[in-house]
Amino acid sequence: MNPRYYRLVAVTVSTQVRKVPAAVRPTVQAAIKAVREAAPEATEIAYQMEAPRSERMMWKIVRFASGGGNIVGIGTFPRHSTIFFYRGRELDDGSGLLQGTGKDTRFVTVRSPADVDKPAVKKLIKRAFKLGGTA
Repeated sequence: MNPRYYRLVAVTVSTQVRKVPAAVRPTVQAAIKAVREAAPEATEIAYQMEAPRSERMMWKIVRFASGGGNIVGIGTFPRHSTIFFYRGRELDDGSGLLQGTGKDTRFVTVRSPADVDKPAVKKLIKRAFKLGGTA
């Protein structure tokens, strides 16, 4: 087979989750479940990314879109996971959970499934979908 020709295989969310380190997999699964429950109509898009070589780089697993724009993403590090909000700067948090100082994106660090189940986290997810996505 000519090495210039290869077949791209789309990576699914479930495939990505199976590759996540066992220590953080339940947290990633809880985050995905929380977003699915908050916005069952959202389009789920797996990031086509392999595990990073550096422990300091986030491994993006999945993003959820609605109305043509990205709204929420889920990524992980070796010891914690992250729910990131594409329009996080515009979310009126009040809970102190949102972190980050970037132009638009903000994130919440979750270290266990119980962190994902906190009412303030679920409220942020719902509010993000009400706000809408990026273009």
